[in-house]
Amino acid sequence: MRDFNPEKNYNDTRKEIGYVTRKEATLNDYKRIGFKSGLEVHQQIKTQCKLFCRCRAGVYHNNDDYDAEVIRHMRPTLSEMGVYDGTALMEFKTRKEIVYRINNQTACTYEVDDTPPFPIDGEALEAALEIALASKLNIVGEVHITRKQYLDGSIPTGFQRTAILGVEGELQLKNKKVRLIQLSIEEDSCREISDIGHRRIYKTDRLGMPLIETVTYPDCETPDELVEAAQYIRFLNRSTGKVRTGIGAGREDVNVSCTGGCRVEVKGVAHNKWIPELSHNEAFRQYALLNIRKKLLKVITDPSEWNPEFREIVSSDQIANATPVKEALEKGNRVFAANLPSAKGILSHFTQPGHIFADEISDRLKVIACIEKPNMIHSEALGEERDDDLFKTIADWMNASEEDAQIILWGPDADIRTALETVEERLRMAFERVPDETRKSFPDGTTVFERVLPGRDRMYPDTDSPPIPLSSELIENLKKKVPTDISLRLRQMHDWNLPEDTWIYLLRRNLIPLIEKIHNDFGFDCCETGKILGHRLRSLERRKATIPDFRYETIYELFGFIKKKELLPAIIRVMLPSVVATDKPDFEEILSSLNHRRYTIDEITAIALPFLGQSGNNNRNGSVKNEIVMGMIHMKALGNVNLAEVWKEIEKISTVND
Repeated sequence: MRDFNPEKNYNDTRKEIGYVTRKEATLNDYKRIGFKSGLEVHQQIKTQCKLFCRCRAGVYHNNDDYDAEVIRHMRPTLSEMGVYDGTALMEFKTRKEIVYRINNQTACTYEVDDTPPFPIDGEALEAALEIALASKLNIVGEVHITRKQYLDGSIPTGFQRTAILGVEGELQLKNKKVRLIQLSIEEDSCREISDIGHRRIYKTDRLGMPLIETVTYPDCETPDELVEAAQYIRFLNRSTGKVRTGIGAGREDVNVSCTGGCRVEVKGVAHNKWIPELSHNEAFRQYALLNIRKKLLKVITDPSEWNPEFREIVSSDQIANATPVKEALEKGNRVFAANLPSAKGILSHFTQPGHIFADEISDRLKVIACIEKPNMIHSEALGEERDDDLFKTIADWMNASEEDAQIILWGPDADIRTALETVEERLRMAFERVPDETRKSFPDGTTVFERVLPGRDRMYPDTDSPPIPLSSELIENLKKKVPTDISLRLRQMHDWNLPEDTWIYLLRRNLIPLIEKIHNDFGFDCCETGKILGHRLRSLERRKATIPDFRYETIYELFGFIKKKELLPAIIRVMLPSVVATDKPDFEEILSSLNHRRYTIDEITAIALPFLGQSGNNNRNGSVKNEIVMGMIHMKALGNVNLAEVWKEIEKISTVND
């Protein structure tokens, strides 16, 4: 038998495709594989009601807090063109039972497709139009509500009501422009609770909440450009003050491809910081799949003549005594062995860090055949999972050649036929192309198969909703509300000399207008205010020292109090912990608790003189001595005089004494 080591093959194929880690990657690496990516950014709009009914928006319930359940099953139907949608066929194969848990406070008969939609929520529509204008999109003259197929069960109707509001805009990044295809307003889908076997459970509290979707062209040629575009859109949306923030309020779908690959949609990326690693690994995964295709076609010149052989293992077979086979049979599963002619080295081929091609098959068995993992073993498993003796026996049993690979899979009788079809289908795809699919993301930067990518013709008019004309007067009024462009905000922070480590926080929290207002109304320096917010306030938030839903307007009121007291903003740094810890802080009381009193610079230097003249300090290095003294009088100076001026006075006195 040909000597073969799966671990070595994994490492060799990783090197073969030139995989490098995200940290090691250069621009040339992305050019080499033809990295290309774009975004679909979803952001919930902050409204009182849902988009097409009058249920409350933004109210969430615990998983056990529901009043009723609705159960549905998905089945495909022929389109007007006489064809089935690929996603519909895949979902039908799964034989999923979709369960919707409904709470009466946040759902109504519209949510379960038993009532036509109400007129679109006006507050949501105007907010979405304002964001479309801020995105420099061309606004449509009439809003046409359409239905977009959603066949995974996350919307009870099987479709999402959506409407395009603007087309063909652009974002100005640091070094390039990224074009926008469109911005739409649409209703959010359900929250998934679990997906095990043939049962998928959703909650409907989020269903129907209004959100916008901003779609870019695939103009990003590196993961850095991609995350910069995602941040830009995020900051733009937040700059209007019209969107929800927090976990789940904003989600990105990242579309990735490489040269020769296809558009793969990485769904529901919850954090922008995940985007670089995810997009990097997805592009290289496709590059690895293209390498697998090349290898297969090199040894199998006519894929139509290639056929995997499936053979059932029953309890009377000697091989049925092998532990994994025996355990599967004892659970009532049917077990099959598959011989893959001339495929040795393919199953252990690198695809993603820690993942091999065999995982592509196993992932589909879980999703399409609904067989939970572990659902298969194979002849090229890595590490302790490999059982060479078992697969030598399997190879002999199936009269396999040394160049073949083998799989053993199992599942309930009702699912095994789908499982066998799924295995063969994924193997045949390996000869043809990179499958166009949607994939689920994980924090480590890897992904798994989620479902087949929906067809292009998934949208059609909503006959329940009339067109909505947009008057020129409405658009002109909304233009007046459009916030300052994010690229200008970045230039503004640069001109203020704000440290760059504060920029993302200030944009994420939309605090630049607050800094401007404090400067305009009270005259405080924008740089100093920005550092107080971007360093001190951010630190308190990270330590969870702020009350829930802390109002940033309180900061404005605090600066107003300091101005009235004729104090300097530096005192705010020590007041902030108490200010952010209560809903209605008493600034006077907080200041008194710090034992703060007024000192002039002469009084402060007079207090410092005895310390500067102490013999115990005379032997110290001058700079160290001054720092010690500065620490002693720091609180007396804070808010009264500029600390830099106090430092100069201390240095002057220290020099004279020396």
